[in-house]
Amino acid sequence: MTTTDYLLNGLFVFSVLRQVRERRLDLQSILLPLGIVAFVAHSYIHTVPSAGNDLVLVGLLASVGITLGVLSGLTTRVRVGDDGAARTRVGWIAGSLLIGGMLARMVFVLAAEHGAGGAISSFSATNHLTAAAWTVALVAMALCEIIARMVTVQVRAYRMTGTVAGLPIPAAA
Repeated sequence: MTTTDYLLNGLFVFSVLRQVRERRLDLQSILLPLGIVAFVAHSYIHTVPSAGNDLVLVGLLASVGITLGVLSGLTTRVRVGDDGAARTRVGWIAGSLLIGGMLARMVFVLAAEHGAGGAISSFSATNHLTAAAWTVALVAMALCEIIARMVTVQVRAYRMTGTVAGLPIPAAA
């Protein structure tokens, strides 16, 4: 792992810890995660590998990310504040899901770099996976986790307040 990888993981943990305190859902609650997602995607995903079973691996880990994100979003406390705005707070379950996904990715990368590389290479060869697929799949898992959580929380808030990120959105006819 590079210094940038550690910094990005630290930023992710900081963003989760920051949400332990209740906060108002506003435009920043959408723009900040989307900015992080755009930066990470631009930094790590240059092509989508499609050899062998690469797309299966990417899809599988993206599905894991979506599952973790939705579960985290469903277990995040969402309520209407005195001012009528949606307020959220990450509890133990939601925070554990988010940090658990991040730790799983870090453990995999650290294991690959410190002794498990041969086993991962053997598994990859047996299952027709390229090294690039692992990178894209792990990044897709993280991005899907962030986006799924954000969307889940925003949908829950919309149902309570009729707003998304504090902005009124008219109901469809």
